[in-house]
Amino acid sequence: MASSEVTLTAEIGRQTGSAASRRMRRDDHIPGVVYGQGAKSQSVSVARRDLRVALSGPAGLNALITLEVGGDPQLTIVRDLQRDPIKRVVTHVDFLRINRDEEIEVEVPLHLEGEATEVIRNDGLVDQALTTITVIAKPGDIPPSFTIDVSEMVIGDVIRVHDLSLPAGVVTPLDPETPLVTADATRATIEEEAAAEGEEGEGAEGEGGGAAESAESAGGDEG
Repeated sequence: MASSEVTLTAEIGRQTGSAASRRMRRDDHIPGVVYGQGAKSQSVSVARRDLRVALSGPAGLNALITLEVGGDPQLTIVRDLQRDPIKRVVTHVDFLRINRDEEIEVEVPLHLEGEATEVIRNDGLVDQALTTITVIAKPGDIPPSFTIDVSEMVIGDVIRVHDLSLPAGVVTPLDPETPLVTADATRATIEEEAAAEGEEGEGAEGEGGGAAESAESAGGDEG
């Protein structure tokens, strides 16, 4: 399924500067900018709630947004969200103008599903190496997310980029050999196995030494 499309109203003519931006946020509006497609950048503001709703669909940040900028509809996508480092609330948003017929590069979320029973049974760990996949596609072809089923994995398995099924019209610039998910033995398991192997080796040496000593004793008695 391609990215969802929503409409969002943006107000223009906002005052710039830190003080004006703080006042805007107190009024539950987020300052932002619209740029791209060779047109002049525009300072805008959007209602916090409306932006949250626009990005709450399956496509998340990759939702196609028809931004009504002072009554002028512009097809955009959110290129960047700045957040407060402590409160984590959005403090600024960048909208990139896009063309339906031109490819763009975006990050698509990667989700895991299923339970790796064999890995868990052997005290292993499933590690997700990447949480997003970089793809290049036309706006209407961008998938909302990718899902990988890990239920059949065993320790030592690696799922790589080339194992991912990309929909028509979507490519990725990532190296095909890039790991996405790995199933590894934990350090504790490795150490336990190494210790067990060491004990087995010591036991074998002890048994060999006893046999040699018995042979020497028997030879001495004959002399």
